[in-house]
Amino acid sequence: MINGIDTTNGEDLMRYVIIGAGAIGGVVGGRLAEAGHEVVLVARGAHLAALRETGLRLTTPEGTRTLHLPCAEGPQEVELRAEDVLVLAVKTQDSIAALDAWSGRPVAGGGTAGEALPLVCAQNGVENERLALRRFRRVYAMCVYLPATFVEPGAVSAAGEPVTGILHLGRYPQGVDETARRIGADLEKSHFLAPVVPDAMRWKYGKLLSNLVNSLNAVSGSAALATPAGRDLVDRAAAEGRAALAAAGIAVASAEEQTEARDGRIAMAELPGGKPGGGSSWQSLVRGTGSIEADYLNGEISLLGRKHGVPTPVNDLLGRLANEFARERRKAGSLPVEEVAGELRAGQVPPG
Repeated sequence: MINGIDTTNGEDLMRYVIIGAGAIGGVVGGRLAEAGHEVVLVARGAHLAALRETGLRLTTPEGTRTLHLPCAEGPQEVELRAEDVLVLAVKTQDSIAALDAWSGRPVAGGGTAGEALPLVCAQNGVENERLALRRFRRVYAMCVYLPATFVEPGAVSAAGEPVTGILHLGRYPQGVDETARRIGADLEKSHFLAPVVPDAMRWKYGKLLSNLVNSLNAVSGSAALATPAGRDLVDRAAAEGRAALAAAGIAVASAEEQTEARDGRIAMAELPGGKPGGGSSWQSLVRGTGSIEADYLNGEISLLGRKHGVPTPVNDLLGRLANEFARERRKAGSLPVEEVAGELRAGQVPPG
């Protein structure tokens, strides 16, 4: 029941409650709904108002369409059912608030959400699952390869074709079970590839290495990544990441494995009316949210480096700059990449 409206379809099927219907959550929720699955979108502010007033505008290579789906601002507006799946799709800096809000909510038939319902972490970074497992008994890790955009309230887009994304999924901390298989099957029917794997975190750590570029993309723009200075910073950030993960003894899906998983399975199309943009961190700056996920991307490498004696000056700098941009609401892409490189050379990174 959403805002007093009974949304039950009378079947014993999973309902997907998307906590954070932004780029990832909005696209996953929209695709699931188009395939006939019951979906509730959870959002806030102007985005929630737009979803309620005009619906979710979803753009993919097939075109743009509007989906009118049940929406909620939070758990107080959703009567949870035993067959619900909670999909956590907020940025990591918002995870604790969301987990605290949802974990204690009662579920029809008995127990709380934290005791009775599966929670899928469809997020970048590797900290969310640990946060979730403190509050939820059944946590699932999802490695999200889903280039998607959310910069306008009520509208999301995804350029992947013939599938929208590739979502490696498994139980956390490891393993597979029937719930993971059911979720994977539903996603496979909804324009995704969803390999159910026992080592989903290994894939998420591999994705983490590719996400270290997000902060540079956010502060200097996409074009900067192709310049000599940009390529050097990207390569050095990744090298620091690999060294820190190796020192910590953490298993990582290799770049070759990731490429093999995607080759011939997904390509990026030019969307109708599409404009050059950037990754998830860039989108946070464009929306002026005041926060960014850098502490859980570059910051994860800085953390591991400090614990295991691996220098991480590039990730330290990129994380600091991204946080400054978010906090001061500076324009995305406005810092020349040469200035970033110059600051690194000048040794202006504060000591860890």
